[in-house]
Amino acid sequence: MSTLAFQATESPAATDDFAADDFTALEQRILRAVDLLKTERAARAVAEAKVAELHESLENQTADLLRAEAEIETYKTEREVVKGRVERLLGQLDEISF
Repeated sequence: MSTLAFQATESPAATDDFAADDFTALEQRILRAVDLLKTERAARAVAEAKVAELHESLENQTADLLRAEAEIETYKTEREVVKGRVERLLGQLDEISF
């Protein structure tokens, strides 16, 4: 029976050490999780800033493209007007030549 009494007194001490080790391990895991969360939040903020920058750049390029397309249409219209005038002048020259 003395053996049982000896084991019973050691058991709580061993359990306390085990619980302290578990608590320390849990604390380390929580600290790593917090650090990981901070790192991920910082990376997300950087990514969101980059997305906003790219979105603004895309909007600027789209505006530039629309202006260029409008300018091309203006040039096409002017070309057609000039082409018509040249054809009319060539027609008048043909009439004068005969």
